[in-house]
Amino acid sequence: MKRLLLTLVLVPIVMMGQQTEQAPIFMNVMMTPHPEKIEAFEAGMATHNKKYHANNPGSVSVFWVASGENSGKYVWSMGPTSWAAMDDVSNYDDAHTKDWNTNVAANALAKMETTYWKNDLKHSNFSRDFNLKNLSIFMVDVKRFKQMEFSSILDRVQKVFKTKDPDHQWGSYFNELPNMDGQDFVWVDFFDKSAWMGEEDKFMEWFEEVHGAGSFSDFLKDVEAATNGDRGELWIYRGDLSGSSGEVKTRGDGQ
Repeated sequence: MKRLLLTLVLVPIVMMGQQTEQAPIFMNVMMTPHPEKIEAFEAGMATHNKKYHANNPGSVSVFWVASGENSGKYVWSMGPTSWAAMDDVSNYDDAHTKDWNTNVAANALAKMETTYWKNDLKHSNFSRDFNLKNLSIFMVDVKRFKQMEFSSILDRVQKVFKTKDPDHQWGSYFNELPNMDGQDFVWVDFFDKSAWMGEEDKFMEWFEEVHGAGSFSDFLKDVEAATNGDRGELWIYRGDLSGSSGEVKTRGDGQ
């Protein structure tokens, strides 16, 4: 959704895995390594994830944040999973806890942020299998009591991209917990090469081709009325630090 991101900026866990009937959950933990212990942090995280988090529902993908105020931080993303599976996933033995505390947490700053995201299957597009590489993160702060209006906005955006760019892969996710941090919804674009970021923005043109001449102006008014703002980040998949393979498998029905 880079095109929508650019459009809304100018006017603007993961997220991966086998899709199921029940929308998957992703637990994202944003961590900052101690500046003098980055090598130890990465080594400890790689060993820990490959030993304890290689398989679902506790599989973990790691991303390095490459832009914005969180640049240089790491996102430890567990999923796809479910709330029901969390009971088993979180019930690790003492060896697991000791390994995390000694080899990962001890090499990171104490402050971290944990969020839980539910995949919005209706507004996602996983039409083919692919491998994680680069992620464009578009996060939206939805106004209170404007969820229905925002859903209508997503319906229109989804129709544009499904009509004009159906081969591109994206995922939509809603924060499972209320917050005052502007982290209510995120649209994730998955792409291989940075050249994708430089492609011509055709969202406004595509929108009016799909929804009719003059429709984009009303769309912007609806976005303004339903949201407080948005922000973007670029994440890079770190397969060397992950327990997951980075493969994203589709359900075979276009979602």
